Amino acid sequence: MKIALLGYGKMGKVIERIALERGHEIVLKKDEFNTYDGLSLADVAIDFSVPTAAVSNISSCFNNNVPVVSGTTGWLEHFDEMTALCNEKQGGFISSSNFSLGVNIFFELNEYLAKIMSQFDSYKVTMEEIHHTQKLDAPSGTAISLAKGVIENSNYANWTLDQAQANEIHIEAKRIGDVPGTHTVTYDSIVDSIELKHTAHNREGFALGAVIAAEWLAGKKGIYSMKDVLNLK
Repeated sequence: MKIALLGYGKMGKVIERIALERGHEIVLKKDEFNTYDGLSLADVAIDFSVPTAAVSNISSCFNNNVPVVSGTTGWLEHFDEMTALCNEKQGGFISSSNFSLGVNIFFELNEYLAKIMSQFDSYKVTMEEIHHTQKLDAPSGTAISLAKGVIENSNYANWTLDQAQANEIHIEAKRIGDVPGTHTVTYDSIVDSIELKHTAHNREGFALGAVIAAEWLAGKKGIYSMKDVLNLK
């Protein structure tokens, strides 16, 4: 399979290595210094760039009839615009805040726990996320996805980085050293606490999940999620 890498930073290099190990060919390594030459040769593209480049990268894929897997966060105000373009061009698209297989299992556990805990008003939910100091957006896309998972399965209405109101989930975002990503969901009451936690040990899990998603998406049209890739629906 021929893969175009859109974004060639730390994650792009790990994705490249894993893709090559799995027998794929890299036809484009796009960063801010080169063009999209080679994109049209790809069977699928993987976008791990920066928020300011994501829309251009994803649009270029749809315009070149190349399915795209996007793991870039911080650009989701344009998500509806991109899904509309995908439908218009009959493209293939998967966007996820986190492609790690473990994190996507974590998402499912988070939603299941939220359904259970919605019955118990004595518990207040809070979240914490820790990432490396080079991460540009806060809170992380993964933390936002976790918060949405709780909101959709409970009486919470919103999340905030500030002091939370009764119907809001407080997210504490920390930037420390070279931490790949740690996310914790805590339900706290006067008598006890319940904690759900995922700790990434390196970037390998994110990269492997993105390559697996790309393998699954190649040749498909439509808008999908990691639930489709992992058959979690």
